[in-house]
Amino acid sequence: MLEIVGWASSCLLLATLIKQVYKQWKDGTSEGVSKWLFIGQFVVSVGFTVYSIGTGNLVFIVTNSALAVNAAVGIFIWYRTQHRTTRS
Repeated sequence: MLEIVGWASSCLLLATLIKQVYKQWKDGTSEGVSKWLFIGQFVVSVGFTVYSIGTGNLVFIVTNSALAVNAAVGIFIWYRTQHRTTRS
């Protein structure tokens, strides 16, 4: 039962954050979004991934790895949209 709660929570968290990054990409803007949100999320997610590997908890390994990837994509989109904005 706890595994189900963990996986369901993981899916909801990832869906929420992936939707934000998708919105940035689709709208072509990162207005109102701080790059530090994604940088912080990336650093923390990498740290939690390492910790999760050490504890052997698959839910946290998958979740934190996916959060790190999502944050890296968010950083990329933020920089790309900022570069596009300054060129216009």
